[in-house]
Amino acid sequence: MVAHFDRRLRKAAVTTTVAAVVVAALSASQAPDVTADGNGRQTTADNAPTSDTSSEESATGNSPYYTDLPPLKSPLPSPTTGTPSSRGASEAGIPATVLDAYKQAESELRRTKPGCNLPWQLLAAIGKVESGQARGGRVDAGGTTIGRIIGPQLDGNGFALIKDTDNGVYDGNSRYDNAVGPMQFIPSTWAWAGRDGNGDGKEDPNNVYDAALAAGHYLCRNGWDLSDQADLNRAILSYNNSQDYLNTVLSWLEHYRRGTHEIPDGTGTLPVGRSDDTNAGTSPSPGRTGASTPPKAPGTTPGPGQSPSKPPSSGKPTDPGGPSTGPSTPPKDPTPPTETPTPPPTPTDTVHHLEHAGTTGLTAIAGDTFAKKISARAETKAGKAVGKVRIRFTVLGDTDATFTGGDKFAAVTTNASGVAVAPALVAGEQTGAFTVRATVIGRTVPGVDYKATVTERVADALTATTATELTCTPGGEFADPVEVKATLKGAVADKVAVTATLIKSVADPAENDKGPYFKDADGKTVRTLTGLKTDAKGLLKLPKLYADDTEGTYRLRLTTAGGAQLDVTLKVAKAAEPTPDPSTEPSTEPQA
Repeated sequence: MVAHFDRRLRKAAVTTTVAAVVVAALSASQAPDVTADGNGRQTTADNAPTSDTSSEESATGNSPYYTDLPPLKSPLPSPTTGTPSSRGASEAGIPATVLDAYKQAESELRRTKPGCNLPWQLLAAIGKVESGQARGGRVDAGGTTIGRIIGPQLDGNGFALIKDTDNGVYDGNSRYDNAVGPMQFIPSTWAWAGRDGNGDGKEDPNNVYDAALAAGHYLCRNGWDLSDQADLNRAILSYNNSQDYLNTVLSWLEHYRRGTHEIPDGTGTLPVGRSDDTNAGTSPSPGRTGASTPPKAPGTTPGPGQSPSKPPSSGKPTDPGGPSTGPSTPPKDPTPPTETPTPPPTPTDTVHHLEHAGTTGLTAIAGDTFAKKISARAETKAGKAVGKVRIRFTVLGDTDATFTGGDKFAAVTTNASGVAVAPALVAGEQTGAFTVRATVIGRTVPGVDYKATVTERVADALTATTATELTCTPGGEFADPVEVKATLKGAVADKVAVTATLIKSVADPAENDKGPYFKDADGKTVRTLTGLKTDAKGLLKLPKLYADDTEGTYRLRLTTAGGAQLDVTLKVAKAAEPTPDPSTEPSTEPQA
């Protein structure tokens, strides 16, 4: 799919200039106030809303976008044209994780920028036009796209010229910028507009939560109130400065406002028609079959093929006393408006809150798997269990703990009892407390938090694998190193932290100020070592020991979390005088 997309873009770039001339000519011949920009996009000369945002400052760099329009829903479809509503369910549906990201972004913007009045349906409309809702919802449990979504390079060849601003970090291109991710941000804009929408501490344009929140903030800048049509138009045009883009986004916005529903991730329909397709305008693309005409932005002139709207009649009744000017034509019965049926509520729609499902006391030793699994229960307002609801579990905080498999996110569907059980939680090496949060995917209701703690690895026994009594002469070095083995209930205790201290005596465990010592990296004397850890076999070899000039017997104490302790005796004494060999001593007997 990606390779096919790239080939189409390269082909389109070669023929864009010719297409622009053709579109401009058609536009000029059909509507005097309509012109075309350098990419063949229609613009209006006078009354159309415009944006003063440059390509470099826009969200997308005015990159190509999908031009497919919402399906036309009709209660009486023509038998020769198929059933327009046949595509309605898939087109109106939004992948669950993507929909959740839009709603969470709206909720956050309602809190931080209430005057903006951002509707999540606007984010959905832009997401549809920019990436087909993250390529039909191909995202993982954390909302990151499965594979990058990258637009064409903006090298000035049919597109804006934006040289590389991120050294290829996001788009893999170190010469020019490309639009990236489900909301198609260019790196230079993402540098200041990027947000962390899923609380993982990163701002990733490839993550739909991050990208949706960033898009919301982008659309809410400049004090715009998106409930005002003029501000709404300006915001959309600043995202991608094209009149056709504005009309297409407004079309999907209205479509989603009429109603939508969530569909499983990865099952969304991928659009077909694109603004950089040189065949666009000669015949409808496959993705536009049964599509409705996008609503015109207020103040715009009719586009090619569109007729100006007729002024409404005065609506005044004919004077019954006046002369008749001819036989009156009885008024036709107006066609009753087509009502879009409201889809029945999904299980997700009925969730009012989440509850803990009996998960308490989450504690594990570093490197171990937590004995208990986290579970949450989805309930209605009346406390009734709700099954078939997707719950996302997210590991938050400064921790390297993950779910089985190494992910910090997990999406689980509730069972008939309304309970979703997260995968097993695995403690990392980092100790301390952290949080796991459960939220409902596709519905903005308060989540529930679970506190978890990772404690140090422990050992209940330390044994020496070398001599427990070592000797050294004053001012010298101990010839043998100290090596110990840690165990827990008889089994090897690996990666256990060990503290080594040269103490004053068995009765006084304070650090000694004389006798044997270690050296730090600078060669300075130290008598307490921390941060030592046993290896995979539970073994630990201490650094070399030295002795000062003070003779005596000393103690090196090693301790671990869990209560293990071992004392090693160190003796500093002068070397013993060698015993004389009688055979070599001179004789003291008198000579004969």
